[in-house]
Amino acid sequence: MSESYLLSHDVGTTGNKATLYSEKGELLASSTYGYPTRYPKASWAEQDPLNWWKGVCESTKRLLEIARISPGDVACMSFSGQMMGCLPVDKNGNHLRSSIIWADNRAVDEARAFERAIPTDKVYRITGTPITANYPAAKIMWVRNNQPEIYKKTYKFLQAKDYVAYRLTGKFATDYSDASTTNLLDIVHKIWCSEILDATGIEVEKLPDPYPSTTIIGKVSQEAARQVGLLSGSPVVIGGGDGSCATVGAGVVKQGLSYMYLGSSSWVASATKEPLFDQKARTFIVCHLDSELYTPIGTMQTAGGSYEWLKDAVCLTETQAAKRVGVSAYQIMDLKAETARPGADNLIFLPYLMGERSPYWNPRAKGAFIGLNKTHKREHLIRAVLEGVAYNLRAIMEALQEEGVRIDEVRLIGGGAKSWVLRQILADVCDKPLLRPLLLEEATSLGAAIAGGVGIGMFQDFSVAEKLVRITATNYPRPETRERYENLYFIFKDAYHALVPIFERIASL
Repeated sequence: MSESYLLSHDVGTTGNKATLYSEKGELLASSTYGYPTRYPKASWAEQDPLNWWKGVCESTKRLLEIARISPGDVACMSFSGQMMGCLPVDKNGNHLRSSIIWADNRAVDEARAFERAIPTDKVYRITGTPITANYPAAKIMWVRNNQPEIYKKTYKFLQAKDYVAYRLTGKFATDYSDASTTNLLDIVHKIWCSEILDATGIEVEKLPDPYPSTTIIGKVSQEAARQVGLLSGSPVVIGGGDGSCATVGAGVVKQGLSYMYLGSSSWVASATKEPLFDQKARTFIVCHLDSELYTPIGTMQTAGGSYEWLKDAVCLTETQAAKRVGVSAYQIMDLKAETARPGADNLIFLPYLMGERSPYWNPRAKGAFIGLNKTHKREHLIRAVLEGVAYNLRAIMEALQEEGVRIDEVRLIGGGAKSWVLRQILADVCDKPLLRPLLLEEATSLGAAIAGGVGIGMFQDFSVAEKLVRITATNYPRPETRERYENLYFIFKDAYHALVPIFERIASL
């Protein structure tokens, strides 16, 4: 009998990655299809959902070619997807406008109207998330207020993975993890909250039914099979949002474990048996892929996104050098950052290029270099950006610890975890051992694959992740950097608070 394989898709921000795993959790092959993000205005971010679908179709067919397996060997398809999106579709699943993605902050006025209708602390205690323009509730309100004809025609508002799942199966559905970042789900009872829906004026009929992440929500239709290259009738497991899938892919499947994800955005998260609410609502709570667990989490808006901005705007020399020698520009930037002393000669960077979520929830926050003087060179700018990201992640970690999450060590996943210099900076700034699993960028898709395996009965439960996730390296904090980073960290936090009035004045122009 031939082996069965798990096919997972990570419908991400920069592209879709199709990944194939064996029954032992071994990574066999992957294929990526990139697509663009549009930024029509400052703080706006949109994507064309047809690119998501094309990405899934093309990467699936390419993956099967690379792995040299037949469509009949695929046991199931499951998903991870970018969270906090707002895609209106009609009854036939046709999109009515581009998706307003997670990075979009346009719905500030709607978020304020939401707060006037119902206290934000009450919403936080029900949904695990504070009211903010980032979440779909405010974005849906924005569509209603600014594009009423589209809102009227909308049958369902979908997340990225849910749109693709509909294209495959013809069923409108979401999972608890994606639903828990909408500002609309009662995370204890796992139902849409009628009180919040009444306050926002959003009709429950416009939301897809939420299911456990392991649910087989349908089978690949004949038309979808023709486009995607799989057999019709193949089971489709709904999977989860990328944050929750990453949690499982990092092996954080029981209480007491924590991890960081280092990507375009980054976060610190853990696993708990009960939802842990922060008194100051600095962090939030999402549903774990395991329906018996919760994930307290704090997410920053532009982590890797800050490094990408620096590459494109400042590090043209490094980018050109990287092309000449055939390596990533980030590798050259990392080498340059290592030539600057820890603390970047007292240069501090605030990584708030698209506002900020945890721990400040300020969509009007801006990026800034502070302490810049004539002695600073490009290597100081590069190191300061990495350290600024680390400072903010430490602030998130401390907020989680204050609400009762014990963090002795942290696992690192995501593309940023490939950077040795960033790993060491994080270990030094956070004063924690940082563990590097074997799979970094694939951890999210591994989590989705495990959900698929549990859904079809290949795996008994999510504890299998403890066997499948292997740690390959550890970065330990260096005592000689502790005092310098401690001093700069508190200056970093004070600098943000001092500039809040300036951010407000800039936003009012």
